[in-house]
Amino acid sequence: MTTVLAYIPSPPQGVWYLGPFPIRAYALCIIAGIIVAVWWGDRRWQARGGRPGEVLDVAIWAVPFGLLGGRLYHLATDWTTYFGDGPKTPVDALKIWDGGLGIWGAVAFGALGAWIGARRHGIKLPPFGDAIAPAILLAQAIGRLGNYFNQELYGRETTVPWGLKIYERVDSSGYADPGLITGTSNGTVVAIVHPTFLYEMLWNIAVVVALVVVDRRFRIGHGRLFALYVAGYCVGRFAIELMRSDHASHILGVRVNVFTAVIVFACAAAYFMIAPRGREQGLEIYHPQRAAELDAELADGTSNPADGTPDPADGTSNPADGTPDPADGTSNSADGTPESDSKH
Repeated sequence: MTTVLAYIPSPPQGVWYLGPFPIRAYALCIIAGIIVAVWWGDRRWQARGGRPGEVLDVAIWAVPFGLLGGRLYHLATDWTTYFGDGPKTPVDALKIWDGGLGIWGAVAFGALGAWIGARRHGIKLPPFGDAIAPAILLAQAIGRLGNYFNQELYGRETTVPWGLKIYERVDSSGYADPGLITGTSNGTVVAIVHPTFLYEMLWNIAVVVALVVVDRRFRIGHGRLFALYVAGYCVGRFAIELMRSDHASHILGVRVNVFTAVIVFACAAAYFMIAPRGREQGLEIYHPQRAAELDAELADGTSNPADGTPDPADGTSNPADGTPDPADGTSNSADGTPESDSKH
């Protein structure tokens, strides 16, 4: 009996042209992830008592820093590709649209940018991080689709039915190589591999669901939900790194990202254990000076729920003091935040 294997085909190309202008799937996926993260993160932030638009205000700082950090981490851990005997030149290091963003650098520098943006708007970073953590990870999942179109970040060869077909791609000069981002498939299959980008995307989505459930049930705060996001991501990334076979820098024969996943996981787990329990709500999510300004606005009647102050009818908090309203719960469950009947 013959077994038919339904391998997953790779896209024939990852770049399309509108006249002289390239439309890159990788860039579109990154942009789509950012849009989703800002939209959902803003809803979650408002459910904690934040003002509409503040997530975007902070994202204006966090996103550029995150892209810069992601690229710097990629270059630091794969420098021979651009500055050694690799196939690319130092000029290619500037071509962020060709792929190559290290999530560890993106999170670290993105957090730095978020800290700057949050400070400018009087926002405490830990509750802000808790609000946007699931949204960030969902953005990462969406961004992984860009690797699919670029035909990159796959694993070792395999015979599993969901294996990914890697095609030879040809560019305008006739050069053929499966790693050509601007090339087009000629239909020649060079390998069947583990779709590790897909594994990571599915893992990320599973962790997003877990974060929302934990947040609703246990009222996580003080940056502890963000720590859970980091730790959860590291667990999946550790396993996936062991499956990958693409070029990477090694230490003692082990991929650098494996060590990074272990170290970052340990730091995130330690922070989760030592950080304060409970959750900041209402004006507690702001620094004292900003909280006093908002409290004065509320007293003067110049601020209302439509401006982002929590509405007790919606079950978020008492606008005057930022304390939870026991009558209606703590949030709108559609936003994935805790409700009053949660078991603490």
